[in-house]
Amino acid sequence: MDDARVEGAPAPPRAVGILGAGRVGTVLARLCRDAGLEVAAASSADDPAAACAADVVILAIPLGRFRTLPADLLRGRLVVDAMNYWWELDGARPDLDDPTTSTSETVAGFLDGARVVKALNHASVWELENLAHPPGHPDRRGIAVAGDDAGDRAAVAALVDAMGFDPVDAGPLAAGVRFEPPTEIFGSDATAAELREMLDRFPRSQRGRVVARARGEA
Repeated sequence: MDDARVEGAPAPPRAVGILGAGRVGTVLARLCRDAGLEVAAASSADDPAAACAADVVILAIPLGRFRTLPADLLRGRLVVDAMNYWWELDGARPDLDDPTTSTSETVAGFLDGARVVKALNHASVWELENLAHPPGHPDRRGIAVAGDDAGDRAAVAALVDAMGFDPVDAGPLAAGVRFEPPTEIFGSDATAAELREMLDRFPRSQRGRVVARARGEA
């Protein structure tokens, strides 16, 4: 896997929308503001129109509520899926626990026309709050980025870089399954180099074998 922060990569977006005002959404908003970006955040009680009109929209609500997202407002938008499935909170959800697909592909299927990229979901809140650093800092951590369009991955990589983390290109959206819970990457607070190693060895992990069997790849 190659670092998505490459020469000639696009500049980060000027405006970021965040749907979700919980702890993760609040931290992501602060990181974007610290990077000098305009931020429009919306909780479930707010009108989401302004947030959905931003250059990039980050989804930071509980994944179990993804069908409450304003699909019409997100059509055509670059959307970052930072959500995770937790059976303790979401209940048993076969649609979100299906090893034949990734949760981001399920979200993309609902958000018809949105350009969905998976990123920022595997970082712990502690990592987001404490380990954002300038490029080259020895304590900088990696963030995996998965999406079907290379240009969209590059745009999200530029945002991740501006927020203080090293983006790591994980490939297509289906590869998002490699950093969902309960994979090795999830919550690992890993460097970019460590993250690449974890992505590469996912197929040999227990979850990787389950996914491979379900997809007929074993």
